[in-house]
Amino acid sequence: MAPSPDHHSALNGAYYGPSIPPKDSSRSTFRRPGRGGPGSCLCCCFECLGCCVFQLILQIVLTVLFVLGLIAFLFWLIFRPNLVKFHVTGAELTQFNLSSSNVLDYGLDFNVTVRNPNRRIGIYYDSIEVRTFYEGQRFDSQYLPPFYQGHKNTTYISGAFQGQQVLSLDSGALKAYQTDQTDGLYGIDVKVYLRVRFKLGWFKTLKFKPRVKCGLNVPLSTSSAATAAAFETTKCHIGYWRIA
Repeated sequence: MAPSPDHHSALNGAYYGPSIPPKDSSRSTFRRPGRGGPGSCLCCCFECLGCCVFQLILQIVLTVLFVLGLIAFLFWLIFRPNLVKFHVTGAELTQFNLSSSNVLDYGLDFNVTVRNPNRRIGIYYDSIEVRTFYEGQRFDSQYLPPFYQGHKNTTYISGAFQGQQVLSLDSGALKAYQTDQTDGLYGIDVKVYLRVRFKLGWFKTLKFKPRVKCGLNVPLSTSSAATAAAFETTKCHIGYWRIA
């Protein structure tokens, strides 16, 4: 059956669905907080200002670190600094007797070599204090004469300690003392407290206060067991650097 004219006219019309509703003017003017308006502009300005300040501080810190690193590298390249070397080359106890009343009679002699391996750095030893310890307790101290040490130089220093000192040794330390008596070899710590300055050409640095520690096994010359024992050259360790 042929379609009717009215059917074709209905299909060719301009209607494709329901009509689009008109825009709501109240919705078009609504804005979320922080997405516009004077308040959001002010927040954006503060965020940009904080970001700029942070970037500026970061650039300054990086620049300072770069400059300091460059100065340190140039210093190392020019002067090639090396640590001073301390060695105890000789040490001997002439007496080391602890009485029942905890009074220590001692006599200690030692020799130290100080080697400055630097070619362009001289060292002023303005203060040299030597302290001696047994089982963690100090029994003597003295100051040695100050001196200047030039480039690539080895200096020999010596010290002699003699006297009496009360030591409060616990049971463990007393047992260690008895063992040392039997062996004729005593464990003594020598600590050197320094105040030094470095000479770089015509320039002299501030004073530094390094500490040198030497852990020694010292034979007692009057002990029969010491005949087979001999002092061995001992390397000391430098640490605890700080500005005086």
